[in-house]
This record gives sequence, structure tokens and C-alpha cells, in this order.
Amino acid sequence: MFIVQRGTLLSFSSSTYTASVLLTPSASTAIDAVPVSRGIASAELVAGRRVAVAIFDGANPEDAMVVGVW
Repeated sequence: MFIVQRGTLLSFSSSTYTASVLLTPSASTAIDAVPVSRGIASAELVAGRRVAVAIFDGANPEDAMVVGVW
């Protein structure tokens, strides 16, 4: 089972296709090196954009993937 949580994109690395994301509503829970779905164009991954993050293990927010952007 997984959950989907909102976040804000802090940065994106096109070479590794990973991101740093600040999860909402927590203003202090940022996670780094989050894999990003290759179905999302790199041009869409601009700092400040809102993202949907699938978290596969609720006890480990680093076990996640960015699955959407708006």
C-alpha cells in the first residue's frame, strides 16, 4: 500500500532524474534524491512547482517517487 502526498519541488537533476522535494504540510520535511517518473518531461520540473509524491513506505518517506507535477 502507498500514499500520495503533495509537495513542492526544490530542485531537479536531469542527469539522474531525481528531485529534492519539500513535503506538504510540513515545512521542514524535505527529501532528497527522490526518483522522478520518466513520464514527466524535464522541462516541467522547475523549482517551485507543486508535485505529487507516491510514498511506498509510510515509515520511510525516502522510499518515494515523484509521479505528477502541476
